[in-house]
Amino acid sequence: MCARRPLQAVLTAVHMIRKVPELSDIFLPPCAQLLHERHHGILLGTVTLITELCERSPAALKHFRKVVPQLVHTLRTLVMTGCSTEHSVSGVSDPFLQVQILRLLRILGRNHEESSETMNDLLAQVATNTDASRNAGSAVLFETVLTIMDIRSAAGLRVLAVNILGRFLLNSDRNIRYVALTSLLKLVQSDHSAVQRHRPTVVECLREPDASLSRRALELSLALVNSSNVRTMTQELQGFLESCPPDLRADCASGILLAAERFAPTKRWHIDTILRVLTTAGTYVRDDAVANLIQLIGGAQELHAYSVRRLYSALAEDISQQPLVQVAAWCIGEYGDLLLEGTCEETEPLQVGPALGVHRGGTCEGRQGRPQGHSLCPPPLRKVEEDVVLALLERVLQSHMSLPATRGYALTALMKLSTRLHGDNNRICQVMSIYGSCQDVELQQRAVEYNALFRKYDHLRAAVLEKMPLVERGGPQVNEAAKESKEVAQLSEAAPVPTETQVRGPGYPWGKSMVQLPYPALTLLPSLQASKLLDLLDLLDGPSENAQHPPPLDPTPGDTLIHLLDLPCTPLPSAPIPNLKVFEREGLQLTLSFVRPPGTPTLLLITVTATNTSGGDVTHFICQVAVPKSFQLQLQAPSGDTVPAQGGLPMTQLLRILNPNKAPLRLKLRLTYDHFGQSVQEIFEVNNLPVETWQ
Repeated sequence: MCARRPLQAVLTAVHMIRKVPELSDIFLPPCAQLLHERHHGILLGTVTLITELCERSPAALKHFRKVVPQLVHTLRTLVMTGCSTEHSVSGVSDPFLQVQILRLLRILGRNHEESSETMNDLLAQVATNTDASRNAGSAVLFETVLTIMDIRSAAGLRVLAVNILGRFLLNSDRNIRYVALTSLLKLVQSDHSAVQRHRPTVVECLREPDASLSRRALELSLALVNSSNVRTMTQELQGFLESCPPDLRADCASGILLAAERFAPTKRWHIDTILRVLTTAGTYVRDDAVANLIQLIGGAQELHAYSVRRLYSALAEDISQQPLVQVAAWCIGEYGDLLLEGTCEETEPLQVGPALGVHRGGTCEGRQGRPQGHSLCPPPLRKVEEDVVLALLERVLQSHMSLPATRGYALTALMKLSTRLHGDNNRICQVMSIYGSCQDVELQQRAVEYNALFRKYDHLRAAVLEKMPLVERGGPQVNEAAKESKEVAQLSEAAPVPTETQVRGPGYPWGKSMVQLPYPALTLLPSLQASKLLDLLDLLDGPSENAQHPPPLDPTPGDTLIHLLDLPCTPLPSAPIPNLKVFEREGLQLTLSFVRPPGTPTLLLITVTATNTSGGDVTHFICQVAVPKSFQLQLQAPSGDTVPAQGGLPMTQLLRILNPNKAPLRLKLRLTYDHFGQSVQEIFEVNNLPVETWQ
């Protein structure tokens, strides 16, 4: 009975501090005295009260750092000798008091070198002497891990904490495994090498029947991918992709594509990886996968023949995966002559894991029961007949599974083949005539224009349908365009060069520095002269080395080019819309500034400005933006990929957003960069844009 009143007073003080934090000062002196009590309830209540005080008052935090040695002594007594058998749970001495003391030590040792040094030996003893076979011991160990990771602990102690979480992954309790995966996911950025040691166990968790566990294991597996293990991890993830639940397939496919983009050892491996993802889960891939693969293939000139044969073989087997069909149609249209020649120089050896087989000279020696000639093998080097290629594209056009965008790719591929085939083009002309009366406006427009090329501009057909130029991401065109005169820069704003992203519709929401989307519709009018048509081709395909820049065009209402692009050519005045800071982490800040051109009320110009006030440069900085499908987005090339430290020259990037319905604007941003030796990826939404940006 004598201890009940002090206990009630302590618990009352806890509730008072939570309601009125301003009363913290009056409880500081008695708390230090109550720590000497040996009664379990009073000691537990006192530690809880000190925790509440330290969380709410910096003065209390500074005051109680002097009691760290006493807290360490109390916890060591509990761990080594035990306090009272009546408070023992499953062989763990007073786990509730241990957990509460560990939480308080975590608060007192955070960002304080001296207090952290005092705790290091004790935390090592708790981590090594606590039995984790029961839930009580697991709770104490988990709280110990959190404390080790939150204070300035020694490197060896942090490795011990990660190993404890690794042992949790082997526990039969699903809750403990989930907690371990979540904690490792938080630690993977700061202690990447220590977490890497448990990669096999993490990969095993991918096969968990529990959806929440497999999702956490997938997120952690993707975070563990780096340049040294990308082949092995991608192989494991692709195996998981084949059998994973539908709700995880999109995340898995997107993660594999991102990992391949960042850490691909060779271009051929990168192409093979994307093709396998498209073959396995084509309908679940992110929207920019088609454009990225098109740019990758276009930039790998030595792999054009290999790529077109792989894609042709995949398309002949399955036309249901729409992204795969789109890439295959584009590739056949561009490099159909290589497909017909039957030549394929394999300049890079294909390296796959032991479970997939070894490829030699276009043949496959299957392993682990995989039959020879499986879909991962390079196609046999035999010539393809022209009629077979045309029939395959016609099959895509006639399939009920083909989307309108897919039919557009196939229609343009047929038109491209009219300059690459050596036979009669009557079959292609018939297809164009049929689709000239198609109900889909886009397909009808393309077919009518292609018919016009055959009938009225046949002498220009070869030039119009020549191969797309090779464009490297962030190539010299960006720097060259910055040096042009003011008039040419205005024209470039109206028709961006292929080093920028030209988004024409809802199918490609992610903005990124990639090749211009293939096959834009050409408006061929009878009054359009040959010189204007060639100027238009220069704008679409990019300037050649010997091409002369056209003179500035007068932005009059009757100008055909201005009508085609529907973008202003005159300098745009700034609108008084306040700037918005949308991101800040470790000195890196991202700010958006807005301009709405008076002549085009549905157009919004957003300048993304990245500044860095930290002590280290932010390198390999990539900003990607997505908008709802009712918007149209154009993301121009950034001013660079490095944000200098100490407030150096900021990096800027221009976004053009067309909002024809004047709907409320929402943005989704994805940032990837390297900072202080760590790779960082952030995905967040911006929903608080000023009303003036869309009304």
